[in-house]
Amino acid sequence: MTTTPFAQTPQPPYYIVAFSSVRTQGDHGYGNMATEMEELALRQAGCIGIESVRGADGFGITNAYWTDEQSIIAWKNNVRHLAAQRLGRERWYEHYQVRVGLIERAYGSDPE
Repeated sequence: MTTTPFAQTPQPPYYIVAFSSVRTQGDHGYGNMATEMEELALRQAGCIGIESVRGADGFGITNAYWTDEQSIIAWKNNVRHLAAQRLGRERWYEHYQVRVGLIERAYGSDPE
C-alpha cells in the first residue's frame, strides 16, 4: 500500500481504469487478494499509480492510472489478475463497473 491516498501521476495525457464495486458480506480472502493485486499492478509495466477507497456500506472505488492502452490490456490479461477477476465475480462483488478513460487535464490543490 502507498503512504499517501493520492497517486503521483505525471502531466496528462494518461489513462484511468475506474473500478466501482459493491462487496458481498464477509472477507472470503478478499483482503489478501486486494493487497496482492495492488502490489502486482504497481509492478506491471505502464502502471503509474493507484487510489482506492471503500465505505462501510461496501461500496468502493479503485482508480488505476496507466501510461497507455497497451499496458491496460496487458494488466487485464495478467494470469493472476484473471484469477482475481474470476473470484471477484464468484465471491466478492454483488455488482461492479469498469470504466476506462483518457485523462486530458488534471489539477488540484497542494497539500499543506
